[in-house]
Amino acid sequence: MPDVLIFGDTVRSPELRHEVPVSVPDPFVYLERNGTRTAFVGSLEIPRLAGVDGLDTVPFEELGLDELIGQGLSWHAMTPELVLRACRRASVESAVTPRDFPLELADYLRANEIEVEAKGELFDERRRVKTPAELDGIRRAQRAAEKALDAIRAELCEDAEPTCEKLQTVASRIFSEEGVIAPDLVLVSSGPETTVGHEPGHGPISPGEPIVVDLFPRDPASGCYADMTRTFCLGEPPEELVRYHALAREALDVAYACIRPGVTGAEAHRVVCDLFAEHGHPTQLSKPPGEVLEDGFFHSLGHGVGLEVHELPGLGRSGEAIVAGDVLAVEPGLYRKGFGGCRLEDLVLVTGDGCEVLTDYPYDLAP
Repeated sequence: MPDVLIFGDTVRSPELRHEVPVSVPDPFVYLERNGTRTAFVGSLEIPRLAGVDGLDTVPFEELGLDELIGQGLSWHAMTPELVLRACRRASVESAVTPRDFPLELADYLRANEIEVEAKGELFDERRRVKTPAELDGIRRAQRAAEKALDAIRAELCEDAEPTCEKLQTVASRIFSEEGVIAPDLVLVSSGPETTVGHEPGHGPISPGEPIVVDLFPRDPASGCYADMTRTFCLGEPPEELVRYHALAREALDVAYACIRPGVTGAEAHRVVCDLFAEHGHPTQLSKPPGEVLEDGFFHSLGHGVGLEVHELPGLGRSGEAIVAGDVLAVEPGLYRKGFGGCRLEDLVLVTGDGCEVLTDYPYDLAP
């Protein structure tokens, strides 16, 4: 196993949050060598890290922080030297880093005979299998998303003039009450806007048009996300939307029957594409190379969920092998430009021989 070096904070670095499961907003140095795990960190954070099993902590003062401050250096000017001193103290001569390791630090370490190499795939794999604490956080975030959907449905039934913005506000309020972090975008779109990926939604909602609600709150204790989508319609839904909805619901069952360890995300994507193609809908697998698909099933089947809302494994044309312990967002959908679309999304935990659906929410078109 190569030595490991991460520099960052656990709010923005999923690689570091996986190793140090405490929210630390300021950057610090994490090193692994010969089974020893050490965090070189600001002294005020050391009491908070005391409960992390198997983690040694060293205050920056032991790396000469006071000396560097005495030289009149700013934090950014002294950071490369602190990282270098941490590596030397831990006897690290070469290390692998996440793919977003700062270039400035890499240049400084290499200039001082510490070799660093970005190995993003290694860190991706390390956090594929969720820890019990991460799974608990995903479940908490998922329950909050479901409560927000309850509130959105109630608002749709009670408000004579619903708008996307009102429903987004409702969801954000529930997230706050449930103690989870609302994302920058709360996606509640309607009508033709539902064909636009990650469109937050704007304006009034009319009867007879699709309403797509896509929620992905974050649990602050674990740093982990949930992700779920439902499609609704006020009044009598048009027949086209009813067909889309029935096929998307069938696609979930087809995907669940396929998902298990060893199956690739590309294979799971293919079985859903085959289902949609049988009913005359274009997919990423049927379109000509280079064409931008605007109708049908124009996105992947889904993605991993954890410390990032979109992480490995991908459930698309280049999806990798699924492993037990993955948490996946499975989100089939069908769309037609100018009309709108339907998407249904559940979270599943990959088990030893299949998958467990973590989402506990009805699929009804009627709110």
